[in-house]
Amino acid sequence: MTQISDRPGDAIEAIFGRKKALIGMIHCPAFPGAPRYRGMAREEIVSICLRDAERLVAGGMHGLLVENHGDIPFSKPEDIGPETAAFMAVVADRVAREFALPIGINVLANAPVPAFAIAAASGASFIRVNQWANAYVANEGFMEGRAAEALRYRAKLRADGIRVFADSHVKHGSHAIVADRSLAELTRDLAFFDADAVIATGNRTGDSASLEEIETVRAATHLPVLVGSGVSPANVAAILERADAVIVASSLKEGGVWWNAVEAARVRDFVAAAQPVLERS
Repeated sequence: MTQISDRPGDAIEAIFGRKKALIGMIHCPAFPGAPRYRGMAREEIVSICLRDAERLVAGGMHGLLVENHGDIPFSKPEDIGPETAAFMAVVADRVAREFALPIGINVLANAPVPAFAIAAASGASFIRVNQWANAYVANEGFMEGRAAEALRYRAKLRADGIRVFADSHVKHGSHAIVADRSLAELTRDLAFFDADAVIATGNRTGDSASLEEIETVRAATHLPVLVGSGVSPANVAAILERADAVIVASSLKEGGVWWNAVEAARVRDFVAAAQPVLERS
């Protein structure tokens, strides 16, 4: 593999202080302005997020990722109101103050500019971006990569320390419009556009990337590789043998479904399943 970027490949160790990391997802309830918002008070929203964070941290996760998953159906970046960033910044700040773990921000759908703003305001260490380079057709319609706009905004904030974790061949989307570019080339494009880590996913929330896909992504980049969906106690060891970190959500929830609360016992079981690989790394 010829390295395509001079971006350092140390994001996981630099952020988490370890070679392999477990990142637990906080799915925020619907924020004001979203279709599913039903008047929940700000403190109740914060309380739900802190409850899930506490269970993730107590169970042994190494980091947290705050996401506005309750805002279904997701808006395109240009249609996301300032209220989303405002409420997410409050949640992220409260989580960061309560728990001494690195946190990340993901604003759906594909909105790195507000994500950088939230991260800068809350002290978050990284953002997740579902489409950083190229373009694709998603549930929300035609979506373009936002790297150029977002990196200029990060520079404006003087927030170069906030890392970018970018999906390769993002879930919930079709890449038919760029079908002439292989998964390996899509992965290389992320490094070329100064991402700091690459995320492999399945086709939708809760679906895992195949081991073959993870290995393809791994072979195509010098950047750290994460798996961002479908990770469970049954497959986490095999995935961590090939990846540097995992982002986990649904399998840690009551009943294994994303809209339920995090279940403490599920977190403990997940960390226990990952422990043999973590100890060897």
